[in-house]
Parts: sequence; C-alpha cells; structure tokens
Amino acid sequence: MTVNLVNYTKVLKKNTVLDNVNCTFNSGNIYGLSGRNGCGKTMLLRAVAGLILPTKGYASIDNKIIGKDIEFPPSVGLIIENMNMPTEYTALKNLQLLAKINNIATEDDIKNALIAVGLDANDKRTVKKFSLGMKQKLNIAQAIMEKPKILLLDEPTNALDVESVKLVHQILLKFKKEDSLIIIASHNKNDLNGICDVIINIEAGRINSIEENY
Repeated sequence: MTVNLVNYTKVLKKNTVLDNVNCTFNSGNIYGLSGRNGCGKTMLLRAVAGLILPTKGYASIDNKIIGKDIEFPPSVGLIIENMNMPTEYTALKNLQLLAKINNIATEDDIKNALIAVGLDANDKRTVKKFSLGMKQKLNIAQAIMEKPKILLLDEPTNALDVESVKLVHQILLKFKKEDSLIIIASHNKNDLNGICDVIINIEAGRINSIEENY
C-alpha cells in the first residue's frame, strides 16, 4: 500500500496549515512526524485519514484520490487529538460498541487488543475511573482492534509510563512486520528515533527535512 501527498495545501480561515506538502508513505514502514505543537503534524494525519480535503493538490492511496475516488482509507486505525470514549461504559463495552460500526473485529480481537496494551478485558470499572494513561491505552486498543493496514497515531505515548511505551512500540513493530503502514506524530523526537524508519520534520506546515533512520 502506498500513500501519496502531492502539492497538498490546506487553508483554514486564511491560515495555511499545510503548505505544498509532497511525500510518499509505503507499507512495511513506520514514519515519524516531528515538529513543534501547531506545526501541521496532526493536519497531515487528518489529510491521510480523509478527515480534511485539500485546498490544492491531493492525497491518494494506491492511486485512488481521497475525496474523489474514495472517501477514507479502506483499512485504518486512528488516534487523532483529544479522543474521549464515553465514560459511563467499561473499556470492553466501549470497544464492542465501536466494533459494531464496521463489523470487522471479533470478540477475541477486541479482548486481545485490550490485553496487548496492558488493560484487563474483564475490568468492570467504567472509563470514568480510568487514569489518563489507561484512557490512552484504550485509545490505542481501539486503533488496533480491527488489525488495520494503516495506523495514524497522534502522540500515542502521551501519559504512558516507560513500560507502557515499550508495549506500544512492540505493538507497532508487530504491525510493521505484518506490512502495515504506520505514521506517528510526536513532538518527542527521542520517542520517534526508537522505532521509526523515516522521520519527517515539519515546520509551519511545510516539510523541512526527511531523514532515514534505518
């Protein structure tokens, strides 16, 4: 699977949030988007996810243009900015409800995703009682439960302790081995250096540099 952004420009309220971005992402790789808060990392993820459409240029997946040939990537897991699950349900119930949208993830897939991130699938506590780290783990579980071919993750290790970060890295390396395409946005370049094959530095909505990290 190949994702291309070609001359991709997005203007919001007279503010250019992505400025003539050109880059290619291929399956079997982990890409890191690095840069200060507000530089355009999240917007680039939104562009690939089909959550925004360009003012100029285009994004494509295997030569199918998003917003023209397809609305969204055919198989994608997402963590994008301030995701909040309904707090009145357990972690398991939240994922069961989300799974009904696409009817892809089985009950075993859901439970295995929770276990993979270090949560107890049988925990009867509601999300209201979860710590920030536990909520972030649940966000990651929802992103991976359908075994997507594209993972788009915005600050996935926020609020996680060192051991939990290692768990997440193991999960992402497993997806890479299974030929998924993974794009991570993070302001923490040290975090990206540990697992990314390519690091894309973004500044003021433009790609400043692309560094191979093999």
